[in-house]
Amino acid sequence: MDFNMKKLASDAGIFFTRAVQFTEEKFGQAEKTELDAHFENLLARADSTKNWTEKILRQTEVLLQPNPSARVEEFLYEKLDRKVPSRVTNGELLAQYMAEAASELGPTTPYGKTLIKVAEAEKRLGAAEREFIHTASINFLTPLRNFLEGDWKTISKERRLLQNRRLDLDACKARLKKAKAAEAKATCEGDTVPDFQETRPRNYILSASASALWNDEVDKAEQELRVAQTEFDRQAEVTRLLLEGISSTHVNHLRCLHEFVESQTTYYAQCYRHMLDLQKQLGSSSLSTACRAWTLTGSSARGATRRARSRSPTWNCSAKQPPPQLPPAPVLAPGRRGRVRPATCLLVTPLPGVGRPARSVHAPGRPAVRGPGG
Repeated sequence: MDFNMKKLASDAGIFFTRAVQFTEEKFGQAEKTELDAHFENLLARADSTKNWTEKILRQTEVLLQPNPSARVEEFLYEKLDRKVPSRVTNGELLAQYMAEAASELGPTTPYGKTLIKVAEAEKRLGAAEREFIHTASINFLTPLRNFLEGDWKTISKERRLLQNRRLDLDACKARLKKAKAAEAKATCEGDTVPDFQETRPRNYILSASASALWNDEVDKAEQELRVAQTEFDRQAEVTRLLLEGISSTHVNHLRCLHEFVESQTTYYAQCYRHMLDLQKQLGSSSLSTACRAWTLTGSSARGATRRARSRSPTWNCSAKQPPPQLPPAPVLAPGRRGRVRPATCLLVTPLPGVGRPARSVHAPGRPAVRGPGG
């Protein structure tokens, strides 16, 4: 228990010394040991590698699994060291819905047959997507995740240890500087010949003993400085070796990136093949031919209608003008007993200068009633 208390007190003293040194450096009241330019470049390169690796990893996970809830579930399974359950892809789910729709709407109908064919193609696409996700996760995501959770944690730990060693070294330098200043002051006071009429001999003896004490303090500070410098140099070398290992990390990530591109190329080639086969199957069916014939017939009819309207002298389709309205039907006069005689025939005659026919109504025993201009 006594040993633990001593260690705890020693650790608390070291932590307090580091905190004081760090605060004084922030306020510009203490000197800071600067690292060389090459070491600073290695630190910046490592930080940049870590940041971009995190972004690439996160966005690749979004590409492979767009559903955020599914990503959280997979993350929890990985943290709990449990196997991630197999999940149905969107293509496979669409294939299932199409197959069920075909069985319910009639698998022998043209629509049902086409649904079955498309469902089979979507199922193959879903299987290809599953294989691509599995391959990309193993060959690309796993190395990136291992770097962030393994190598980078080791580098961060050594960097924090190097920071502590630097604070200890700068604190020892500041302590030695203060001890030398106090020793010089005590030495100057001890070299002065005292006047025993104005100064007591006891004060002179105390000044001499203080000078000796400051000499011991300077020797102790120099010894602590040598130890701190040795520990700092050793830790700097360890950290430098780890930072230089970032180059091998880049080589490993480059190889993984090539594998990811290869798996993605294979996936899209499979998708293209499956869709090309489906297109050939649908193109060779009689239903597709009938649909194309119906589409061409409808297009021809619409084109003929547009051409007929364009020949009209009173209606310009390009000017977006409404078509001319027919004149209102004439009102028949009541008969002898106040009743309107029913029309027996309907004659259509063209209006002059319009190009559209006008209606005329003939009643029994009466002349034909024509529209304006008839």
